[in-house]
Amino acid sequence: MTGDDLDTLFAALADPTRRAVMLRVADGGPVSASELARHLPVTRQAIARHLERLRSAGLVTAERHGRETRFALTPERLDDLTAWTAELGARWDGRLERLRALAEEG
Repeated sequence: MTGDDLDTLFAALADPTRRAVMLRVADGGPVSASELARHLPVTRQAIARHLERLRSAGLVTAERHGRETRFALTPERLDDLTAWTAELGARWDGRLERLRALAEEG
């Protein structure tokens, strides 16, 4: 995963409303912006903008059904984020282990 990919993911997830939208999409399966707006304290237009940001980050997909667009979670992008955080955690574990070893020597 490139730095730009991470920047895009973190920027998309930085907003609490986008995280709430994403959780609703994850819980409700393919859902429209109008359906989401009924459950969140923002307008349908605001939901549509948040969904577009999530779609641009690859966190949701959009599929046209007649006159409406339905959005679904793309869990693979979360897997990418999980793998990156696990790698970061492993690096810190290694550093802390070296620090522990140095402290035990001295």
